[in-house]
Amino acid sequence: MIVAQHIGTLIVAVLCGGQLFAQTDASKTPTSDAVPANAWEFNLSVSGYDVPNGQSFASPTFTADNHALHSEARYNYESLQTGSLWVGYNLSVGKKLILEATPMVGGVFGKINGIAPGLELTATYKKVQLYSANEYIFGTNTKASSFFYTWTQLTYSPVPWFEAGYVAQRTRAYQTALDVQRGLLVQFTHKKATFGTQIFNIGETDPVVVFSVGLKF
Repeated sequence: MIVAQHIGTLIVAVLCGGQLFAQTDASKTPTSDAVPANAWEFNLSVSGYDVPNGQSFASPTFTADNHALHSEARYNYESLQTGSLWVGYNLSVGKKLILEATPMVGGVFGKINGIAPGLELTATYKKVQLYSANEYIFGTNTKASSFFYTWTQLTYSPVPWFEAGYVAQRTRAYQTALDVQRGLLVQFTHKKATFGTQIFNIGETDPVVVFSVGLKF
């Protein structure tokens, strides 16, 4: 209970700080009809994992962005029967080579409990994109519950509605003989919907297949 109160207090404090920064930045930028003052962008995605000789599961993620303010909720992401709540700050620079970064802090609760700093990075150059989501969980259950998680992918998009590439993941949501899962991905986009498939551990052990769908609104 005490740990949960500390996590809740930390998230509320950072959220208030993020809102303050976002409001400060907005006050420096002239408002116009083309850019609403309270423009929220939402994204809901669900990934279904088919794990051979293990427990298959679904992992939903919901994000909400308002200018620089980023908030996120995840389940079955860091581990099974585990949820996490995040707040962060969106940063972006560049025109030809676009660099985006979102430093975050989150509270993890459920089968694993802890506090986690995180960082999402995206580098885009023409039709090539590198994306990496990383976090380190400082577990409050035991020292062994502390863990570094990463999802990193490099993709090429020959046309706007299709991309393919290489992906690597380190997670505790499922386990195989490999500490880092590696594989291939393909993704299709139609209007505001995205459909993807990732296949991990091809030719190394029994492959883990992931089907994902995302919706922006």
